[in-house]
Amino acid sequence: MKKLISTLIAGTAATAAVIYFSGYGYIFKALAINLKKGPFTPSTDDEEKFPSREVPNLHPQPWEKDASYNSIILNENILKDLTKTRASSLVIIRDNKLLYEQYWKDHDASSLMNSFSMAKGILAILVGCAIDDGYLKSEDQLVSSVFPVYKSSHFGKFLTIRHLMMMQAGLDWKEEYHHPFAPNSKQYFVDDLAEQAFNLEIKEMPGEKYEYQSAAAQLLGLVLKKVIGRELSTYLSEKIWQPLGMEFSAKWSTDEKGMEKAFCCIHATPRDFAKIGQLIMQSGSWEDKQIISKEYCQRLLAPTELNDAFCYTIWADDESDIKYRFFYGFLGQFIIMIPEKKMVIVKTGFYNRLDVDKKQRPLQVKLLTDELCKIC
Repeated sequence: MKKLISTLIAGTAATAAVIYFSGYGYIFKALAINLKKGPFTPSTDDEEKFPSREVPNLHPQPWEKDASYNSIILNENILKDLTKTRASSLVIIRDNKLLYEQYWKDHDASSLMNSFSMAKGILAILVGCAIDDGYLKSEDQLVSSVFPVYKSSHFGKFLTIRHLMMMQAGLDWKEEYHHPFAPNSKQYFVDDLAEQAFNLEIKEMPGEKYEYQSAAAQLLGLVLKKVIGRELSTYLSEKIWQPLGMEFSAKWSTDEKGMEKAFCCIHATPRDFAKIGQLIMQSGSWEDKQIISKEYCQRLLAPTELNDAFCYTIWADDESDIKYRFFYGFLGQFIIMIPEKKMVIVKTGFYNRLDVDKKQRPLQVKLLTDELCKIC
């Protein structure tokens, strides 16, 4: 028995050594974090698992409630789908007023939810702010103008800010969420996001192929941080959180070196996420002040030529009877903007098997849009 135990220990140690020296040491960090602080898999409740930077609010301005607040009754199609996809919140804004909200799984209006990849759309908004502020010349500015190392890259010297937002960067990166050795798993737990991003090769000419890559957003975040000369969370507070009168301060998860996870992980309340949707639906205007230029907001929401379901890291559906745009995050996080109905819908959840259409858009977004537009 002692010999068997010794053999098992030796085998385990050898396996651990192979994993570590193969560049997958982050797996041990993932195990330690999750065994100590909750579910093993990523969750909208990951706020306390990682270091973070605060995104302070200033003068909270709660949504005005609609006269028929919480009087609508969700139909069976919606309730069935929300139950199946383990919804944690649903917030509906109509005519700039809070029409409906419901929370599940011990959450309430003050609960901070993980944006996951909705943060990519928020990052694109900050790019517009940086252009307005003169930190960036335009979306067509070369990444090499910020990080000269790309000037010596065969394809990297052509890489622009726009390519990063349109997911046409040509990075040597395969987006994969379903096993612990995937690049995305490493990105979620790695100690140094900059090192990971800068070590990626650019395998093909930017702008010639659409390929969704979270690494593109992280590189964009590094570019933005360099040009603005301060933390992304500070800039988000200055440009969005304070001017919009967010009800609660948010948190933006970071790596161990303090770099924000630009590809994900802004923790905020659904009500405050809804304000971001409302701002963009109003072409960047808030209470008679232009927060982001109208022209940039139009470009932000314009589908790309290579993928007419994708804009600047915001998704689009112009084929349906009711046209809409939406921010989309892992596990089913959405900010849906429906201009013709003057509606913003925020839904958060915990489901990793959402059905999608041929353009990779979650069918749940269309269902929520179609069904809620009928009853609201």
